[in-house]
Amino acid sequence: MLTGIAILWSGTKIAYLAIALAEKTGLGQAIVGAVFIGISTSLSGSILSITAAANNHPDLAISNAIGGIAVQTLFLAIADMTYRKANLEHASASIENIAQTSLLIILLILPLLAALGPPVTVLQTHPFSLLLLLSYIGGMYVVSKVKSAPMWKAVQTSSTQTETEDAHKASGSLKSLLLRFWILVLVLALSGFTMAQSATALADKTGLSETIIGGFLTSTVTSLPELVTALAAVRRGALNLAIGDIIGGNIFDVLFLSFSDVAYRQGSVYHAFNDRHFIIILVSIMMASVLIFGLVRREQFGPAGIGFESTLILLIYLCMTASFFL
Repeated sequence: MLTGIAILWSGTKIAYLAIALAEKTGLGQAIVGAVFIGISTSLSGSILSITAAANNHPDLAISNAIGGIAVQTLFLAIADMTYRKANLEHASASIENIAQTSLLIILLILPLLAALGPPVTVLQTHPFSLLLLLSYIGGMYVVSKVKSAPMWKAVQTSSTQTETEDAHKASGSLKSLLLRFWILVLVLALSGFTMAQSATALADKTGLSETIIGGFLTSTVTSLPELVTALAAVRRGALNLAIGDIIGGNIFDVLFLSFSDVAYRQGSVYHAFNDRHFIIILVSIMMASVLIFGLVRREQFGPAGIGFESTLILLIYLCMTASFFL
């Protein structure tokens, strides 16, 4: 309970710092959301997966990592419901967010290839773990270039957010903002370590599989900072930050598998995949693909006041959850 409260509190505070950092650094909301916020709010989940893998619980490590991607994409639909002026994906048109979602799909395919391939390891670590990390670095470099030299621009409408219009006065110097930011990051990291211990104990006491606990329980709790940050950003009008936070967090979550593979000493963590892990990854790819459709189509108003992509993402996640529990 206390761990969850710490995660929620830190996520809320980070949202307001992120808006200020986007202004002070000039990087823009999508990049700050993906790098600063996406990584920091994912730290608790990352620590949980690494700790679980090191303690010989690969199922929990994998489920927590990939389950967080699906639930965080669902959070975008929830954020869309709170923004009533237009469909969130319409108002936050950004080529950086489209590029990041494409990168997410590429990164999600790599663990599938590793899991289906031969059990090759170097120093008890699969080569694809390094490939995942290099793909992340290279992909984020391309995303930064997309922002600095865009070859595609969204059509501006009356509902489209422009960061100059929605800029908020950044309080404090860049140094003080960064200091407060890293203190909150530390709180999230410690929360992830504590939750790993609780999750393994819960699996032992309840008899629930680690796939269920990691894929739905711990992944949801450790992903709450993304939801809180996204909702706070939407409330402040920082729409690109909201989407960048979710997508950036998802991209970093894939790297949990690389870190877990290094921590897991019984071989490659990819070869501990089970059928449910494959389902969660494939569903996450489907949800990300629907999101790209939404970002490109940019429907201004959809069913129930949200975009068609948010409706589909919600239905896809509910169907996956029902199939697991029923």
